[in-house]
Amino acid sequence: MSTSTVDQLPLDAFMNLCRERVQRVLKTQLETLPGPATRLREAMLHASLLGGKRVRPVLAYASAQAVGGTLEAADMAACATELVHCYSLVHDDLPAMDDDDLRRGQPTVHIAFDEATAILAGDALQALAFRLLSDPTLHSATPVTSLRMINLLAAAAGFEGMVSGQSIDFEATGRSVSLQDLQTMHSLKTGALISASVLLGALTTEKATDMQLSALGRYAECIGLAFQVQDDILDVVSDTATLGKTQGADQAMNKPTYVSLLGLNAARSKAQDLCDSALAALTGFDSRADALRQIARYIVERRH
Repeated sequence: MSTSTVDQLPLDAFMNLCRERVQRVLKTQLETLPGPATRLREAMLHASLLGGKRVRPVLAYASAQAVGGTLEAADMAACATELVHCYSLVHDDLPAMDDDDLRRGQPTVHIAFDEATAILAGDALQALAFRLLSDPTLHSATPVTSLRMINLLAAAAGFEGMVSGQSIDFEATGRSVSLQDLQTMHSLKTGALISASVLLGALTTEKATDMQLSALGRYAECIGLAFQVQDDILDVVSDTATLGKTQGADQAMNKPTYVSLLGLNAARSKAQDLCDSALAALTGFDSRADALRQIARYIVERRH
């Protein structure tokens, strides 16, 4: 399928195309890993291939398209961001963290296997993400760009991003926090990896200008927060079957959320304001960024 044809796809078709693509590439990379640890590989496959919205890889593909790149060139960036996301879910679900039994409508990894295997599977998924970005046989990025991408993902996934956000979230359970504190926490916990997905996709093209990367960064920051606001809303208004995870878990654990601080209607307004700001950041892009525009709207309109 040509780039121009992909540009013209409606959002559902584009997202399905991206999901099928990243599923296929992830499956290939996981199944061809050398080594005898069969049970570990099965746990990694369980963590990575049982569905999910695939928002991060879809964003990587859409961002590459927005600056004139191809889906093929963005494959490893899309897979790397999803692997980091999947690893984080495996660890978040552990009894020492959120202690969840259900993920994507299936038993969590520590339930389907055991806690030790879940920890190891998460570790291996994270390591694989960086291998995909650093292996010159898997993509056409220059060494300088590959290093930039690895550094960006490491910052988003580690102390400067997702891990700190999770730590702050853990410490905030049962405590009163301000709206600014909540926003900071989610900018790290959820927003950092979403921002990395957008920027990594653009970097795979070797065409993105500094101005474009800056605009995409603003877009990503807004949709990252909007994604979390909508998650908080759905935790209140949806149900377990629709969500594919335990509904009301945040409330049960007395976690601070946008709904608990703002109320349901104000949280919905907050999500829409963030969507509008994300769209404004894309003003300088042509129709090739339409998928990014539609994704911003999808994030605040989704029901699961």
